[in-house]
Amino acid sequence: MSTVLSAKDFATSQEVRWCPGCGDYAILKTMTKTLAELGARPESTAFISGIGCASRFPYYVETYGFHTIHGRAPAIATGLKLANPDIDVWVVTGDGDGLSIGGNHLLHALRRNVGLKILLFNNEIYGLTKGQYSPTSRRGTRSPSSPGGSVDAPLSPGEFALGAGAKFFARAIDTDKAGLGDVLKEAHAFEGAALVEIFQNCIVYNEDVFADFTDRKNAAEKQLRLKHGKPMLFGADNEKGIRFNPDDFSLEVIDARSVPEQVLRHDERNKVVAHLLVELAKPVALGVIYKCPGDSFEKSWYAARKSGLKRSSSVADALRSTNTWTVT
Repeated sequence: MSTVLSAKDFATSQEVRWCPGCGDYAILKTMTKTLAELGARPESTAFISGIGCASRFPYYVETYGFHTIHGRAPAIATGLKLANPDIDVWVVTGDGDGLSIGGNHLLHALRRNVGLKILLFNNEIYGLTKGQYSPTSRRGTRSPSSPGGSVDAPLSPGEFALGAGAKFFARAIDTDKAGLGDVLKEAHAFEGAALVEIFQNCIVYNEDVFADFTDRKNAAEKQLRLKHGKPMLFGADNEKGIRFNPDDFSLEVIDARSVPEQVLRHDERNKVVAHLLVELAKPVALGVIYKCPGDSFEKSWYAARKSGLKRSSSVADALRSTNTWTVT
């Protein structure tokens, strides 16, 4: 009988080296707690990261891990998932690492539906390299590389994911242990690529960039917490709702008490509404925004091979089994 593990069993002896107060600490805590609740096994779990503050993650989780190179974590993780589909493979990346130099790798992991659980820590800045603006930084963001303010149009992770053909996209807040934990469990249960955007506070270079909707005093009025099949309600007493406006094909806020029949029910399978939800500025949609079940890439890959899920017993066997040619 397997030993029941706790969150502490997934914490390493490594010194955690993030800035005091960084949102990454909260994400790490929720992750180790979630792994324990899922009944995960360290020997069957791997964390793969690229470069950036978030990419220290594999050092701090007592599982297999690989700290790879800038932007290439999805490619390394894809190879691992194909080599051993039984392993739970989590990818940890940031908005710079994943959406700038790594954008192409992330795009193809999503469109292929590789069975990776991808955590995108979005703080709208490059933290490790001293505060340059990132692909998700808002226009006007001042940084060491743009003292006059960025003029770039920001990239939306949600729009990117849906445009790439992702079958699972969700959002959560770094310090929201319950909400983030629920989303991580949903991502883990999904067959295929599951991208979770986590709003993460960089206290040094972009502090409180999300405070407008993450602060507790604003949460009720600025957060739309989605549950499949449930009405889209928010507000201190759930007095506000979201409805579809057919005149301009948009979502709008209404008084849910006066016209409750017009309040939309969340259908996480509806891609059209998912696009509208990721574009919704106020309130900010949180939770599982889109989920469309389908065969994972690794399942399809092995199904297309006569040998099925058969792997070589050693690296030497794998090397010797490849086709070779002698050129004379």
